[in-house]
Amino acid sequence: MKKILIVITALLALGSCGDNPEETLIVNGKIKGLKKGTLYLQHVPDSVLITVDSVAINGDGNFSFKTKLMSPEVFYLYLDKRDNNDINDRITFFAEPGTMTINSDWNTFDTTAEITGSETQKKLEEYKQHMSSINKKNMQIMMQAAKPENQVDPISIDSLENIGKRNLQRGYAFAINFALNNKTSYIAPYVALKEIPDANVKYLDSIYSVLPVEVAESKYGKELAALLRK
Repeated sequence: MKKILIVITALLALGSCGDNPEETLIVNGKIKGLKKGTLYLQHVPDSVLITVDSVAINGDGNFSFKTKLMSPEVFYLYLDKRDNNDINDRITFFAEPGTMTINSDWNTFDTTAEITGSETQKKLEEYKQHMSSINKKNMQIMMQAAKPENQVDPISIDSLENIGKRNLQRGYAFAINFALNNKTSYIAPYVALKEIPDANVKYLDSIYSVLPVEVAESKYGKELAALLRK
């Protein structure tokens, strides 16, 4: 009987040393057309970008990463294609515990990426899609302001400046409403913290105050609380 108890205790100990699915991130995928290069899994735990793991690609674009993840947060896939070109080399994705799949092409790495396995990633893509029109408008205003004929015309400059301010306010308003409308998602504190940290504190507080406990206790929920305390 004593031997049986020892064996059971040992098995339980081994089981406790295994990975907890609720705290484990697995990222699988394939980079089509990639024959040689190095793929890095990265994130920003505090304020510095660090590499969690890396894999050398040699003739096969398939990859797999596995790491501990206590709370949903933004991760990055950085691809060193060894082509002396820094364009299209980093994919941003919102990681959640579980298995995620990221497929892309080597020459359009960050623009054609298909990411599945994370509900918060879907929200991040939705947010970016809506913000793209606002950002595009900002670029158009900047290009208009840069024209020589507008630089010497005070009326044109003032007009473009007012348009720019209204578009900026439009972006802030959308971000605030998006966070409030998605208060049960981990995207809410992320948008408040990373997209509009300089917004009026009453708006940031309004977002934080409606977060459910599990979101408020997440990585970005805690960072938003710290920002509000400052």
